[in-house]
Amino acid sequence: MTLKLPDQRLDHWRDRLPDLLNGCCETIVDLDCGDWSLSCSDLTDLSAVVADAGHQLGRITSRALETIVSASALGLDASPEHTRSRREEQRNSVPVHPSDLLFHHGTLRSGDHLQSDRSILLYGDVNPGARISSAADVLVWGRLRGVAHAGCEGATTAKIIALQLRPVQLRIADVVARGPEDLPQAGLAEQAELKDGVIAIEPAVIESFKKR
Repeated sequence: MTLKLPDQRLDHWRDRLPDLLNGCCETIVDLDCGDWSLSCSDLTDLSAVVADAGHQLGRITSRALETIVSASALGLDASPEHTRSRREEQRNSVPVHPSDLLFHHGTLRSGDHLQSDRSILLYGDVNPGARISSAADVLVWGRLRGVAHAGCEGATTAKIIALQLRPVQLRIADVVARGPEDLPQAGLAEQAELKDGVIAIEPAVIESFKKR
């Protein structure tokens, strides 16, 4: 059974979720989080509310980038909610929020290059030999093993986030770095950003990926 969180402009999910759960007879509950941007702390609290009501949290869907990354970092089953493109030529790339985000469903293979002047959320892998470039931020909901370039028009505050960040090359603005060689910690999303003029890789801070 899927429960939809209320419109954040009308009610807070903390106020409405207990009532929604009271009317649910299924053990496993999927949640449609809509536009809610939920941090790891928010999702931990949400999971506790679900458990206290005698249910088990199943899949989480959301149109908010932060919620997808937070859920993934916690090891929850999560997937982005998106609408299909009206144009056939747009195929797998569709704007979720046309002003700031391009969503692409599918793996980039050797020779592929996905590029946008908006932030990119790729639901799949970036294989060796493939490239992904954005004038803003890059998020890969999968393994990043190719080349990623965030801030390709010079934005030094751009970030690269992936569930497994092991690229051949990272670029942020004009700064270039090789990817780390050690194995990533299981279930932990990682981010790359500029610090003191060099690219630093560390556990993803979900709040830092919100619109700036």
